[in-house]
Order: sequence, then structure tokens, then C-alpha cells
Amino acid sequence: MHAFTTLLSSLFGACPEMALFLALVIGCWIGRFRFGSFQLGGVAGSLLAAVLISQVGVHIDSGIKSVLFALFIYAVGYQSGPQFFRSLGRQSLKEILMAVVLAITGLITVVAVARIFHLDKGLAAGLAAGGLTQSAIIGTAGSSLEKIGLPLAQVQQLQGNVAVGYAVTYIFGSIGPILLCVNVLPWFMKRGIREDAIRAEAEQAGGVHVMGEGEVSAFPNLVGRAYRLTQSDLTIARVESLAAGVTVEQVLRNGKPAGVGADAALLPGDQLLLVGQRAEVLAAGQKIGQEIGDVPGLDLSLIRRDVVLSRKDFVGKTVDQCVQSLSAAVRHGVYLVALSRAGKAMPVTGSMQVKDGDIVTLLGTSADVQRAATQIGTILLPSIKTDLVFHSLGVALGLLIGLGVVHMGSVPLTLGSGGGALLSGLLFGWYQSRHPVMGNMPQGASTFLVDFGLAGFVAVTGLQTGQQAIATIMQHGITLFLLGVVVTLVPLILTMLFGRYVLRYNNTAIFAGALAGSRSANPAFGEVLNKAGNAVPTTPFAITYAVANVLLTLLGPLVVAFS
Repeated sequence: MHAFTTLLSSLFGACPEMALFLALVIGCWIGRFRFGSFQLGGVAGSLLAAVLISQVGVHIDSGIKSVLFALFIYAVGYQSGPQFFRSLGRQSLKEILMAVVLAITGLITVVAVARIFHLDKGLAAGLAAGGLTQSAIIGTAGSSLEKIGLPLAQVQQLQGNVAVGYAVTYIFGSIGPILLCVNVLPWFMKRGIREDAIRAEAEQAGGVHVMGEGEVSAFPNLVGRAYRLTQSDLTIARVESLAAGVTVEQVLRNGKPAGVGADAALLPGDQLLLVGQRAEVLAAGQKIGQEIGDVPGLDLSLIRRDVVLSRKDFVGKTVDQCVQSLSAAVRHGVYLVALSRAGKAMPVTGSMQVKDGDIVTLLGTSADVQRAATQIGTILLPSIKTDLVFHSLGVALGLLIGLGVVHMGSVPLTLGSGGGALLSGLLFGWYQSRHPVMGNMPQGASTFLVDFGLAGFVAVTGLQTGQQAIATIMQHGITLFLLGVVVTLVPLILTMLFGRYVLRYNNTAIFAGALAGSRSANPAFGEVLNKAGNAVPTTPFAITYAVANVLLTLLGPLVVAFS
């Protein structure tokens, strides 16, 4: 066993990155196992695996952790920027109150525990920093300890105790919110995160059902149907006039293609492909002949293209007015199937007012869609490429914002790299939704950054602190660890009860995002996002996260003063 440990230590010494990926492999594998309704998840699993691996001795650079966390939190902000800015207003008061309640209950819990168990000010501040996973408390508490008039040696001892308390309690401080937000909260609410996330997404879309990955409608509204003509004295134009929005896309005569010009005469026995809204196609088809099944040669490929509306004379007009302003030749064979605004799906109705930057989805043949698109805006061609210039600038600006410090008395307040990257991601995501021609990032790419960034961040954290935490627990006993569990869970439980019975949260996905943000609990938020399967929890998380970052940082001096 000793030889195996020595071998691992030498391997990780030569290549510490190997320990990171091994922690991800083991942790994500463990996180897949389900025990009843409980599932640890990949993030918590990676943290535990990293703590275990760290016992053989791993020295990994903190810069890796900073980069992974910046990528994770920027991608989260980018995905949710449009929705976040739509949600700002008086409705954000609930999220602000959540963060305030957690900070107050966190302070009361830490002070009560410190007094009951006769902890000094240093250990109390360490409990707050680790149990609430707010590393900034180490700095603010350490600065406050220097100002209470104690001898230098005693101050240094207390500052050392801050680090001890932090090391012992940080691991469960990260895992506890995951367990509570992902497992306890759905049990408490009696509804799952995923089902409520789907319900909230539908409500935010104004009743517009957005198809998920791999979903198709079992009863599509736009259809193509084939008919054998039994009526005489018909032309293409006459057939298309029988029902609004129906087009004759192909004609076969004696098995060979025939012309589809508006004035082209049709003969009994001709086979026609009609395309349009289901009801109109059926109405027109009943008047011209008999519906037939698959016919060799009677087939057509249609394409869907998103087009950014850039015509200034469209702004403020209704959809119907915009359509009628286009010539019949431009409209022919092109169907408006979707409309989105700032990333939000909008109902496609004739009375809907058009705004600058709206994106319409057109369906038709390649030539027809291209013809219509040139009249209304710019086609957004689907791409798997990421605009690295745009997003690298976004991350860099976020990190720059995070360097800013505002002093509230003697307490320095800063967003830090995480808060700066989140704010930048929100702004860049919002801007890209308004100017979709630039800043492309496929959904798969941003999802990878979220998943890998967070799991990697907590794995590096476990590799760096796991050995010290276990050693400290062995030295100081299990009591300090258990007190950290109390500091982690009590404020979360009290805030959960406040949110449910006072603030009346009734959507589990939104509630989980707000609860994770009120604790600045990024690992918990990552697991909530994974369970939700969409970005619904992000907006409440972003609001509470921003407020909590400030309030929890202020706890350092308050713990020193009252404990």
C-alpha cells in the first residue's frame, strides 16, 4: 500500500493535472449512483474524490482553479443575460430578501455556536468563512482582528485559527447546500426541480411551447400533402386561391415534373404537392381531388432559417402589416413559423408588434427563403463555431471588473473574479441577444463550460485543501467539523422556511436557484442547473448571488465584534 501511495505521489508530482482529471472521473462516476431519491451528483462527487486523492500529496496551481471558475460563471451569465435583465424590477425584492435573511441567520448561528462552545474570535470567523464558503471573510475578519487592541502574538494566533476553522469546515460547506437544494428542497416542496423548470419556462415563453432537444410535434401545423387532381379547368394560381397560405410546390404529370408557374394549366390526373397550414391544405385538397400517399418524385426539401429583422420601416408595425408590405412574389412559398425577442420565444400572431432586432424563423425552399430574407434582414446561418474574440473579451472584462474594490469604512467590498465574470457574462449575453449576428456560442459549448468549469473548480479546491482539512480534523477533533455542519445547514434551513412560508415561493426550480445564490453556493447552483435542464434557476441565483457576495463579506468584522 505504501509503495502504491508513493507511486501516485510521484506521478501527481510530475503531472498534477492528472490528479484533477482522475478526480473528475471518479467523482462524476460516483455522482451517477442513486440511492432512492438521493443522488450525490458530479460536483459533490468530484469534491469528495479530490479530497481522497489529495491525501497522497498533490500540489496544483491556484491559477487553474481561477480560470475554471471564471469560465463556469461567465457561461452561466451568458446563457441567462436576456432573461436576467427582463426580470429586474420590484419582482427582484424576494431574491434580495432571501440573501438578507440568510446573512442575518448565518451571523446569529455563528455567534451563538461560538458563545455556547467558547470558541475564540479566530475560530468563530473561520467557521463563518468555511461553513458559509465565503473566503472573503478570512480577509475581512483578519483585518478586524488587527484592530481590537490585542498583542501582536495573540492577533497572529487568532488569524491562524481563522485558517484552521476555514480548512475544517469548507468541504461540508460546499457539499451541504448541494444536498439541501437538490435533495431536501424538492422533498420539502413535494415537486421536482425538472418539472417546475419546464413549467416556468413555458410561463416565461407566454404559453409558447419551445421544443426541447430531440422533440418533434406529433401534430405539426405546417404540412405537405399530395393530391391527384380530379377537377378540370384549374391553374396553379386557382388552386392556391382556394385557401389562404397554400402553395403548389410540385406537379407531376405522367410521372414527370411539370411547370409550377402561376398561370400553368393543370390536367385531371396530375399529382400535386400542396404545402401550408394543415387546415388550409385539407380545405384546398378536398376541392381539387383525392389525397394520395407517397409518390416517387413528388418530394421536396424545406429549410428553416433564422432571420434578424433589420428593416426600420417594420419597427412598430404588426406582423400582419409587415407581411402585407411584402409583394406576393416575395411571400410565395415562405412560412413564418417562429418569432423570438432577446432570446425569448414570442407568440406568432398577426397583431404582435415587431421590434428592432427581432428574430423570425422562416420555412420554405432554399430559394424562397433566401428571396424573402434579403427583403427583411440578415440570415443567421447555424454554426458550431464559437466567437472567441467576443467571449475572450467578455471574460477579460469580467476579471477586470472583479479587481475593483469599494471600501465601506474599513471593510473592503469587491465582486471578485466570480462576481465580475458573472456580471460580464450577463451583459455580453444580453448584448448578443440584441445583436445576434455577433458573439455566437453554441448551446453545447456553453453547457460544456458550465459543467467542466464547475466540476474542475471544486476538484482543484478539494485537491488543495483536502489534506489540510483531514489533518486539522484529526488534530482538533470532530467537534469543530460538526459545528461547521451546523453553521452550514441552519441558515439554509431557516432561509428555506422563510422563502416558502413568508415569500411564498411555489416553483422548486426558481426557489432552488434563489436559495443557492443566497449562500453564494456555486457547486449547489451547478447541480440545480443540471437537474433543471434549462436556465430557469439562473436569474434568481444571479440576483441573490450578487447581494450575498456583499452581505456575507461583511460578516467577518461582525463575527469578530460579537463572538
